[in-house]
Amino acid sequence: MIRTYEFDTINEYNRFNNHKTLNPLVSVIDFSKANPRSWGGEKKVRINYNFYCIFLKEVKCGDLKYGRNYYDYQEGTLVFTAPGQVMELENTGDTYQPVGYGLMFHADLLPGTSLAKNITDYRFFSYNSNEALHLSDRERRIVMECFSNIEFELQQGVDKHSKKLIASNIELFLSYCERFYDRQFITRDNANKGILERFEALLNAYFLSEKPLEIGLPSVAYCASELNLSPNYFGDLIKKETSKSAQDYVQNKVIEIAKNRIFDTQKTINEVAFELGFKYPQHFSRLFKLKTGISPSAYRG
Repeated sequence: MIRTYEFDTINEYNRFNNHKTLNPLVSVIDFSKANPRSWGGEKKVRINYNFYCIFLKEVKCGDLKYGRNYYDYQEGTLVFTAPGQVMELENTGDTYQPVGYGLMFHADLLPGTSLAKNITDYRFFSYNSNEALHLSDRERRIVMECFSNIEFELQQGVDKHSKKLIASNIELFLSYCERFYDRQFITRDNANKGILERFEALLNAYFLSEKPLEIGLPSVAYCASELNLSPNYFGDLIKKETSKSAQDYVQNKVIEIAKNRIFDTQKTINEVAFELGFKYPQHFSRLFKLKTGISPSAYRG
């Protein structure tokens, strides 16, 4: 049985890391000052953080796993988790000294701040495997500067300005991370092209199978799962590579296949719609006209 550690509050996690709590809703932790870890000798543990976490990994001290997959991380890598996400840590079972830094903030910090309105825009909190952010030396310096600025505000004590200033600094940091991810999508272009090719092959195989009749139209979440990616990362990658949303990409593929099948006069338009996975033929006709400007019947001529 895998042992589970659950941290509900920032203060609990601070105590676990031998770190003083300066603000009950936010913490910047230097893990080198934490006590050596052994996790009770367990080689595999689950950790549930009920707050937002960003870890700057400096050395490899075990393999982080989310769901079925491992985080693609190495030295100088940022890993993001949202409240309620369960992480798995696989290690040798030996005692080791954690190294690196972390920023933790509770959802209770957000109400009344601009970060509350924008937190869902930072989709990387829902990335889950092979999707960590690999930093250049310059990017790492910017991250450390952001952490330092947040730590400075924490050191000032709590006053009427604290919440706004801390939340603003966190938002600035997350916006930098968004920029860094845009850079990563570009610099990992070869890997991204491979995913695009696999996505195209996945759709081709899907529409040659019985799955449209059994499952319906392939959803973005289904495609992401088949490619071992999180829906958000997959959607962002497709958008960066094609300038289209993953949903648009799927719909365009459906119309491409539909154009060929419509000319099979042995089948009605309704039968073509059902074969493609549409539950209601009128939804197919509406999408076809939206994408081509004419109805399926008019296209058939």
